[in-house]
Amino acid sequence: MFDPKVAHDMAKQFVDSLPPGIKALNKEMEQQLHQFLQAWFSKMSLVTREEFDTQTQVLAKTRQKLEQLELLLVELEKKLTPDSSSNSSVEEV
Repeated sequence: MFDPKVAHDMAKQFVDSLPPGIKALNKEMEQQLHQFLQAWFSKMSLVTREEFDTQTQVLAKTRQKLEQLELLLVELEKKLTPDSSSNSSVEEV
């Protein structure tokens, strides 16, 4: 689901942007920040881009099938519904 490499890359970018005096703590800070980001991302319901794209395609196909079924339903309802003029004469009697 979540790629730990993303957290590692983000932590590394953050540490690399620090001033030289603070970089002495580089490795320890990077590891702690990496652990924090990984834990934070794990709590989120994130999906990969591939999973998102797959679900988008499934949704598009489902939507298309639903539209086809709705059209079919309208056609079937027209066939099953009696003509309104003949129906009104029967109701008046």
